[in-house]
Amino acid sequence: MAVATLGAAGQAAAQNNAPIKVGFMLPATGTFANLGAMIENGFKMHVDEQGGKLAGREVQYFKVDDESDPAKATDNVNKLIKRDQVDVLVGTVHSGVALAMAKVARETGTLLIVPNAGADVITGAMCAKNIFRTSFSNWQPAFAMGKVAAERGHKRAMTITWNYAAGNESVKGFTEGFEKGGGKVSDNLTLPFPNVEYQALLTQIASQKPDAVYAFFAGGGAVKFVKDYVAAGLNKTIPLYGPGFLTDGTLEAQGEAAQGMLTTLHYADNLNTPRDNAFRLAFAKAFKTNADVYAVQGYDAAQLLATGLKAVNGDISKRDQLQEAMRKAKIDSPRGTFSLSAAQNPVQDIYLRQVNGKNNEVKGVAIKSLADPARGCKM
Repeated sequence: MAVATLGAAGQAAAQNNAPIKVGFMLPATGTFANLGAMIENGFKMHVDEQGGKLAGREVQYFKVDDESDPAKATDNVNKLIKRDQVDVLVGTVHSGVALAMAKVARETGTLLIVPNAGADVITGAMCAKNIFRTSFSNWQPAFAMGKVAAERGHKRAMTITWNYAAGNESVKGFTEGFEKGGGKVSDNLTLPFPNVEYQALLTQIASQKPDAVYAFFAGGGAVKFVKDYVAAGLNKTIPLYGPGFLTDGTLEAQGEAAQGMLTTLHYADNLNTPRDNAFRLAFAKAFKTNADVYAVQGYDAAQLLATGLKAVNGDISKRDQLQEAMRKAKIDSPRGTFSLSAAQNPVQDIYLRQVNGKNNEVKGVAIKSLADPARGCKM
C-alpha cells in the first residue's frame, strides 16, 4: 500500500513538472496569415519574458494552420486535443473558425483562449467557464464607431463587409451605435469571404451618395478595399470609417490611401504609456517589426494564462481554481489595464484613432470601459 501511494505521488509530481502544452490554431496561410504570426509572436514574447516558463512550468507549443476555413475547423481542433493532448487552445482570427473551436471546447471542457476572433456569440450565447477572450467582441469597436459617426453629424450611412460572422456582427454593432445617436443605415452591402472584387459595390455607394461608409475588412482584403475606395474617388465626398482592423497591420501596404482615416479600436500606436512603450520596444527588438493590436492580444492571452497558472502553482489539473483566477484577473496590458466581464470578455477603453503616416494615432477615448452586452450568455 505504501509503495503504491508513493508511486501515485511520484506520478503526480512528474505530471506537475511536465511542460504545459499550448495548442496554437491560427492562420499560417491566406489573407490572415500575418495576423496569426503576430498573435503567436506576442504570446511567445510574454513566455520568453518569464524565462520560457509559466508558473515554473516549461511551455511546449503545438501548431495547426487553420487556413481560415470553417469547414476544416473541427478536424483541426481535434488534432490538437486528441492527437497532441494540449492543455490549452489558443485561437483564432476568423470568427467562423473560432465558433467551431468554441463548440468543441465546450463539449470537451478544454481551456480555450481566443486572442482575436470577435464573434459575439463566443462570449454571448456560447459562453462557458472554460472559454476566455483577450481581444474584443465584434460589437465593441463597431458600436463605438457608430457613436462617433453620429456625433460627427452624419445622418445616413451605408455599410460594406464580407458576408460572414465577424463582418455581419460588426455592421450590426455600428448600426446600433449610429442609430442610437440619431443616424440611419440605409444599406448593408456584402460579398462572400474572401472575395475582393469590390467594384460593383463601390458603384452602388457612388450612386446612393450616403453621408458616410462603415467598412469591415482585415488583412489583404482591407488593403485592397481602402485602395479601391480612394481609386474610385469616393473618399473626396464620402468619409470612410471602420473598426481598427481596417488599418491595423495594413498601413504600409495601403500607403497614401489610408491617410487621415478614423477608426475605433482597443489599441492605438501612440498611447505613450510606460507599459506600452516598453512592450513595443521589446517586440521590435525581438521580431524586427512594429507591434500591432494582434501582437497585443496574443501577449495578453499569455498573460491571462500565466495569471491562472500562478494561482494554482502551475498545477493545471486544478481547473476550477485556475479558471476562477483567470476570471478575476486584471491584465496589465499594453492597451491599458483591463478586467473581464462575467462572460469572460474584456471590459476596455475603445480609442478613436487617426491614420498619420504608418501609425494609427490615438485621438481620444471613444467610449471608456466598454463591456459587451453578452446577449444570451448563461453560465
